[in-house]
Amino acid sequence: NLSLAAERLNGTLVAPGEEFSFNQTLGEVTKATGFKEAYIIEKGKTILGDGGGVCQTSTTMFRAILNAGLPITERKAHSYRVTYYEQGYKPGLDATVYPPSPDLKFVNDTPAYILIQTRVDKKISEITFEFYGASDGRVATITTPKIYSSTPPPPDLYVDDPTLPIGTVKQIERRAAGAKVSFDYKVERDGEVLIEKTFVSNYVPWQAVYLRGTAAQ
Repeated sequence: NLSLAAERLNGTLVAPGEEFSFNQTLGEVTKATGFKEAYIIEKGKTILGDGGGVCQTSTTMFRAILNAGLPITERKAHSYRVTYYEQGYKPGLDATVYPPSPDLKFVNDTPAYILIQTRVDKKISEITFEFYGASDGRVATITTPKIYSSTPPPPDLYVDDPTLPIGTVKQIERRAAGAKVSFDYKVERDGEVLIEKTFVSNYVPWQAVYLRGTAAQ
């Protein structure tokens, strides 16, 4: 799913003044369009759905947009803290998408076209985004994300499941602490501030859920 999403974004041209939409560029996300089932967050649960994992592509792109110093017009954090987005990073730097909404959007406020290119290296599980355009001297900086509050996850929940044999325990949700996280995004050029924005992420505490088999063998 990650590779397919990156492939669909590869080669995209964003005209000067144009707003880029991740979802619009990605197109329909279904089995019919080549996506496989994987885990997604929907209606307060982690379930299997078409295109699960695409958010790893949008999260990588979000960080690339920040590095490029472009105005971000839409971005939404995940409902809860996902551990693999915090490998080597602080929380608060993720971006969830699912057509048609939520979406990840930015505006090309440079005088030239921007070419988006992606590279996928499956051997080392790496996706790279590269933005090509005309440099106008802007410099982007972000502050280290700060956790303002932390809420412990609820106690683990065990649910009897008559479809599983007695003695079987299957975890379907993983615990995660809730948190409010923010960082500041600033873009400057020759002493002039072009963009100054604070990104806030509110992660809810997430409960670990286990299915406990009750079916006699």
